Amino acid sequence: MKKSTPNSSFSFSKMYCSLFGHHFVLSKNVTHHIKEYTCAHCKEQATTNSRGRLEIMTPKLKEINDALASVHAKKIARNNTKNSFQAAS
Repeated sequence: MKKSTPNSSFSFSKMYCSLFGHHFVLSKNVTHHIKEYTCAHCKEQATTNSRGRLEIMTPKLKEINDALASVHAKKIARNNTKNSFQAAS
């Protein structure tokens, strides 16, 4: 009978991060003050919370960031159209 082992995703990059810590690099600007980061070694994702500290990305935080990004993009687009109409008059 074969011994089955669980699917452990062992990688040296994850071991490196567990020993030395993550090296987060900016991956996405959600708004001016909320950003998403990705670890350069193990590809773990993080985002800033309401206090400006990094939190590991969860599906709920991902959904919140997507909603914030769409609202922020609409606000920026609306402000740009207002500015272009004001400049013409």
